[in-house]
Amino acid sequence: MLNKKLWAIVPAAGIGSRMQADIPKQYLPLLDKTILQRSLERLDSSLNFEKIVIALNPYDPYWPKLNVNADKLVIVDGGAERSDSVLNGLKAIAGQASDDDWVFVHDAARPCVRASDLQNMLAILDECGHGGLLAAQVKDTMKRGNYQGCVEATVERKNLWHALTPQAFPFAELFAAYTAAAEQGRTVTDEAMAIESSGGQVKLVPGSQDNIKITRPEDLQLAALYLQAQANETHGEK
Repeated sequence: MLNKKLWAIVPAAGIGSRMQADIPKQYLPLLDKTILQRSLERLDSSLNFEKIVIALNPYDPYWPKLNVNADKLVIVDGGAERSDSVLNGLKAIAGQASDDDWVFVHDAARPCVRASDLQNMLAILDECGHGGLLAAQVKDTMKRGNYQGCVEATVERKNLWHALTPQAFPFAELFAAYTAAAEQGRTVTDEAMAIESSGGQVKLVPGSQDNIKITRPEDLQLAALYLQAQANETHGEK
């Protein structure tokens, strides 16, 4: 990796309305900690990040109550959209990150990402020289629906992937892609889309299926099961 540094950005300003909870989903309890705490700890324990930038709602009353190791953390204001939060995070490290430093962007609601996937992802991206994302190949038969809620077509799944996070790209390339999208008023839903829109290459890095995004109430129980299973795997290796 020569002198490349690693940076992480975690957009965490959303309210997670589909969780039907009284508080933003990233602050819901998952086993003995919050979802956000677990996501941050998984990042910090997996790779040697220079800083982990968290984009929060400016009026967030929950963050100050968390017990987190603040040594590597940088807090910035989140925006109305995920892309706004990521761009604010990039601006926060603009004076410190080198052009070819890797920036990992990770969803606050993905606490089950495996350390081995993160480490493998870094090795693959560093070897190929351009950014990419963790992804999982589609297993189910895919249907495209119409506006009436009926099947319009069966979609070939051979080359379809579920986009996961983290997604990692060189700082300068990601900053330029997000800045261009903002200036042109283009909506981008993730880092890969921002890079694709700018004509860049995006590597698909196979990741584990248990790297789920907690979106609905039932996902919380599933995430707890995955974390317990991962802990059992780790203990079994010792």
